[in-house]
Amino acid sequence: MSNDSIMKQPRAVWAVFFAGIIAFMGIGLVDPILPAIAEQMSATPSQVSLLFTSYNAVMAVAMLITGALSSRLGIKGTLLLGIVFIAVFSALGGMSNGIWTLVGLRGGWGLGNAMFVATALAAIVSLSSGGVAKAIILYEAAIGLGISVGPLLGGELGAISWRGPFLGVAALMVVAFFALVFLMPKSAAPSGAKKKTSVLDPFRAMRYRGLTVFGLTACLYNFGFFTLLAYAPFVMGLDEHGLGYVFLGWGILLAVTSVFMAPKLQARFGTVKSMSLMLTLFGLLLLAMGIWTDTQWVIIAAVIVAGAMLGNNNTLITTAVMNAAPVERSTASAAYSFLRFIGGAIAPYFAGKLAEWFNPHVPFIVGALFVLASVVFIAANRSHVKHVDEAAPAH
Repeated sequence: MSNDSIMKQPRAVWAVFFAGIIAFMGIGLVDPILPAIAEQMSATPSQVSLLFTSYNAVMAVAMLITGALSSRLGIKGTLLLGIVFIAVFSALGGMSNGIWTLVGLRGGWGLGNAMFVATALAAIVSLSSGGVAKAIILYEAAIGLGISVGPLLGGELGAISWRGPFLGVAALMVVAFFALVFLMPKSAAPSGAKKKTSVLDPFRAMRYRGLTVFGLTACLYNFGFFTLLAYAPFVMGLDEHGLGYVFLGWGILLAVTSVFMAPKLQARFGTVKSMSLMLTLFGLLLLAMGIWTDTQWVIIAAVIVAGAMLGNNNTLITTAVMNAAPVERSTASAAYSFLRFIGGAIAPYFAGKLAEWFNPHVPFIVGALFVLASVVFIAANRSHVKHVDEAAPAH
């Protein structure tokens, strides 16, 4: 797969790519300011972790309606509406004064993100030149860059005020809005998506066992992913700048591996084997964090190194989902994302509560057990997912 061909894309693809980076900043953006928000709003870590829970819970449910919405509004209309929601709710979040108001507004941000995220993959696939495999890599690169830049921006703006990152995203989303308005053609619809899709389509897609297996695998592994994101900042003992740099390192490894390493692993060992290996390594890493929670350098190093496993896994599982069931890609993405974000909604609050009930070691150990359970789950359902490696890669 030549890298120059992946760079030769229409301007519309780069507009969606840029907007995608900003949308995905929202995931890691609040990381460096979690302790600051807890302190200034007199909130507990589990209450602050609800900023992830409301965001992911709304996103999970909203994913089910994005296909029906985009088949009526069109891909461009859905993307723009998603951007407006993100801009409005992040700006309101930056002006709020109570933890519960902020948690509610993050839910609105999650609704906008669901519209954007589910539709962006379909937009990049339909607009890009070079096939589905390269389009997925571009999409994962946007995720990786957004996730890596988000904590840096969050740390720098958060050092001025915790409100800074929220208002910063709102301003960047205004730029993304105009980029899409002027650079993206109106008729960016995937081929064959002329009929209006139903809200029930993602549930129908779940009848395909392979798709459901990958969705539930992602649900389990997201317990580990969001334990790392939502709880690790509280045990690192760093200020906003320090947390921003740690998660920048995490995000850079995530971005680089998702684009350059995952396709090589996939070609060499196959999607399912590579995914199982990455999840096993991530589970063991979380276990190490649970054992050496009090050793600052272990937690910092583990968070950064985890980026490599997560970057590889994200690309591998997204590619697998696209080949898992004979349904439209947007429908497959909606069904998978619904299952995946349920894990992302429960895990942050659960991690904070486990620490309050027991001690700071327990959230990481429980997260590790969930991730390792996802590997066992894939192995137990091997016969239902092995076809994704037999599908010819779409170059």
